[in-house]
Amino acid sequence: METLASRTDIRWRAFGGGPKVVLLHGGMQTSASFTKLARALATSFTVYVPDRRGRGHSGPAAPGHGLRREIDDLAAVLDETGARNVFGLSSGAVVALRAAMELPIERLALYEPPLKHGDHDPVAWLPRYEKELARNRRAAAFVTVVKGTGGLRFAPRAAVIPMMGLVMRAGEGRQIGELVPTMRLDAAVVQDAAGPLNLYAGVTAETLLLGGERSPAYLKGVLNGLEPVLPRVRRVTLSGVGHLAADNSGRPGLVAAELRKFFGP
Repeated sequence: METLASRTDIRWRAFGGGPKVVLLHGGMQTSASFTKLARALATSFTVYVPDRRGRGHSGPAAPGHGLRREIDDLAAVLDETGARNVFGLSSGAVVALRAAMELPIERLALYEPPLKHGDHDPVAWLPRYEKELARNRRAAAFVTVVKGTGGLRFAPRAAVIPMMGLVMRAGEGRQIGELVPTMRLDAAVVQDAAGPLNLYAGVTAETLLLGGERSPAYLKGVLNGLEPVLPRVRRVTLSGVGHLAADNSGRPGLVAAELRKFFGP
């Protein structure tokens, strides 16, 4: 594994050798969250895992940060590496999908982009989250995001918040606390991408839609909406996993197996 410095202020980790693939992480993640996925792919591919702006080792996000800046950052990574295959998780999948409308992406793998579809608002959690951050209640803001995006459905806030506060004060949990404020960057991406799904009929890349059997219903609904719109698409539902299957804490081997088939020759 090697961490490379680019000509821009976007930094990435590189793994392996072979055809080139870029992995875009989602909210409250960094490039380190995809270490296991990248290593699983590195036997067959050169894998680039950027830190999206404002996270990890990449440069800061400027005021007004949103989808346009994220697409430009991905464009810089593709230009410098020569990669034409992209995988995105969650908000990273939103960036990858919109980028495929203008960048030279040939194969595009998307894991549950939280696009607005139907009556569901994927960032309805944002006002409460911002109020909690303003009061420096990061554990509460974390729980608001997780519950608002479909996790911890049956866990009472009153029980989870103190536990998360303890986690964020110790060891690797401190990184979670540091990443909580970056969720406003992901919310901006999702808000900027709002619009009818038939917009994506213009995507020419061969596309793989990935989802988890245990994922929230609204994310499955987005995939249901995208599948008939994208011109060159196939879909795979992974058994026994949810939204974060690609993360180190999930089942990245399952995701890697599908990506290996899709991005392979």
